[in-house]
Amino acid sequence: MFYHLILTDDCNLCCRYCRGKMFGEFDGETPGENDIDSYPPPDLSIDLEILYRFLSEDPDPCLTFYGGEPLMRPDIIREIMDNAPVRRFMIQTNGTLLGSLGAEYTNRFETILVSIDGPEELTDLNRGKGTYRRIMDSLHTITSEGFSGEIIGRMTVTEDTDIFDAVRYLADNTDFSFQSIHWQLDACFSKDSNRPAFPDWLNACYNPGIHRLLRFWRDMMEEKGVVKRWYPFLSTTEDLLLGRPAQLRCGAGHSNYAIMTDGSIGPCPVMVGMKEYYAGHVSSTSPGDLREIPIGGACTTCDVRDFCGGRCLYSNITNPWPDDRRIPVCESVSNLLVGIQEILPDIRRLLESGKISEEGFMHTRYNGCEIIP
Repeated sequence: MFYHLILTDDCNLCCRYCRGKMFGEFDGETPGENDIDSYPPPDLSIDLEILYRFLSEDPDPCLTFYGGEPLMRPDIIREIMDNAPVRRFMIQTNGTLLGSLGAEYTNRFETILVSIDGPEELTDLNRGKGTYRRIMDSLHTITSEGFSGEIIGRMTVTEDTDIFDAVRYLADNTDFSFQSIHWQLDACFSKDSNRPAFPDWLNACYNPGIHRLLRFWRDMMEEKGVVKRWYPFLSTTEDLLLGRPAQLRCGAGHSNYAIMTDGSIGPCPVMVGMKEYYAGHVSSTSPGDLREIPIGGACTTCDVRDFCGGRCLYSNITNPWPDDRRIPVCESVSNLLVGIQEILPDIRRLLESGKISEEGFMHTRYNGCEIIP
């Protein structure tokens, strides 16, 4: 099983689509206010021996440190990595503090997910002036100190993003070229009414950009025999090739759970305080007894359910969007499916010719990439 362990709500950045939005002005209610039963402590407050006992009952647990910014609590990370009965560790971080943990620990991570939105100007626009350069410095530090695991550039995509240019920049630039990239739409979970251009941007810029990017992805297979590890394409294409229907692709509520700061176990880190959907507690629940939280509602009868898997459990439950927002978001998933189907015959041909191999699409599932943007 995969677990996100929330170490702290604290963060050293104030990104405009995260804390910048959280502390901004909203029309009406605070986002999600009616969905929250309680707020757990801001920092991990459970007896770590209880956490270790819970993890010891899982035959192969994978633990992802999560926040806030988890590297604000390096001592807890070191203590857990020294003592937890876990062989596989990951971390999701804003990347600015990576060099501070020490190579002895950093080099043990299987995967590091680094939040970065593309070129320096775009990243700094979203995350604060100087953030891009701090991330680059941290990445240079850990790679020079021997880190050889997977580093995933994890983008948040907004109306300021040209998806084709931003992904290609991260994949091939002189600062640091990401071999693995994921992106997620900032799809207005907060019911923010100040973004009327979002649906138009999806249709005019993002969706066509996905088709351009897919064709480029295919061309790299054709020209260089390389399957670039771009997660929204990688996992979905593999399943289409195998004829394999998908559950919720991030794993939330069936293969991937979040351990809150008070030890409660939820299906997703975003669902802090939503007790109705908690699956257990580290003090009283065994991993094998965790409650599965299914996708419901309109997703269960959707034509692309087997491809999409439900996109997002939180949005499926809370219904944060009116139809004029929800429909374009769902159409972006259909657009992704159509784009992959268009290049699928070429990919099959390249597989049959031996130019690429099935192993090129293999990856660790439920590693923190939601897959469906």
